[in-house]
Amino acid sequence: MKIGDFNFSDNRVFIIAELSANHNGSIDTAIETIHAAKRTGADAIKLQTYTADTMTINSKKDDFTIKGTIWGGQNLYELYEKAYTPWEWHKTLFKVAKDEGLICFSTPFDTTAVDFLESFNVPAYKIASFEITDLPFISYVASKRKPIIISTGIATEEDINMAIKTCHEQDNFDIVLLKCTSSYPAPIQESNLCMIKDLADKYGVITGLSDHTLGITAPIVAVTQGAKIIEKHFILDRTIGGPDASFSLNEEEFTQMVRATREAEIAIGEVNYTLSEKQLQGRSFSRSLYFVKDVEKGETISKMHIKSIRPGHGAHPKYLKDIIGLCAKKSYKKQIKEKYKKPIRRGDKIQNKKKKNKKK
Repeated sequence: MKIGDFNFSDNRVFIIAELSANHNGSIDTAIETIHAAKRTGADAIKLQTYTADTMTINSKKDDFTIKGTIWGGQNLYELYEKAYTPWEWHKTLFKVAKDEGLICFSTPFDTTAVDFLESFNVPAYKIASFEITDLPFISYVASKRKPIIISTGIATEEDINMAIKTCHEQDNFDIVLLKCTSSYPAPIQESNLCMIKDLADKYGVITGLSDHTLGITAPIVAVTQGAKIIEKHFILDRTIGGPDASFSLNEEEFTQMVRATREAEIAIGEVNYTLSEKQLQGRSFSRSLYFVKDVEKGETISKMHIKSIRPGHGAHPKYLKDIIGLCAKKSYKKQIKEKYKKPIRRGDKIQNKKKKNKKK
């Protein structure tokens, strides 16, 4: 699967800087945020395409009032009026991203947003956690035959099954599932990052993390669990303020996350029991058999004479039990040459003290 020029078969993690509301109402801030995202090493910048009217209705009733979050006390309409990215900015933001070499796409929240984004030939679509139950909407997005990234922050197993089935009904099999905790900020103890691998195994899709925890620990752990996408909110400076500022990474922090992600990719490596050249050289520091006490010719070799010690230039320790109790055919001196002791080598002949029966 590819998103823009990013090929998932290259075994790299696709890192998305989420702009969201972090422009705080300024297109100049939005533009500079895209430039900064490029400096961090991110692969993509992601927008959100909606208006307050495409999200909800302007109601003061209790159902529409936010409770128990950092946005508590506001109604939904008020929040989305503050947080949305004006649609007239999109053309400029897509161009800035393209000029920077960043992949740019968006999360639409209704069909009109999808139609609008199609005019920019976006390379993929993101379905937010709270839209996973809107199957007609998912069907419409999937019908565009572009990769579809689905967050699962509030999803039941049935929700996930139905969302995937809906995509398949539109002959869209380029699906990514993101583990997500839809709390803002999300407690790290609720991350359950082991589900990233489980989602991949259960549904046979690419998986990743849409992260709302503080810091960069969760994204790095996610990479070790098989995440191929990391999405994290990004802000120039949290002092800018705005609805999403408190759980967003600034430029320095996002850069650290990107660097740590790339290091994690390398550290994971591959299953390979063949030793590298450096590892083979390192075996010289392993243990091997050395005489640590003089042995005279004809003397029985005991544990007092021979030990398994470092370095590894002597005989393999597996021969110790075979050597103990043998009679030395010649003398072996406890010799210290610099810091090395004289080894027993396989070529050293040691004969058994017991006499062999001779045929008469």
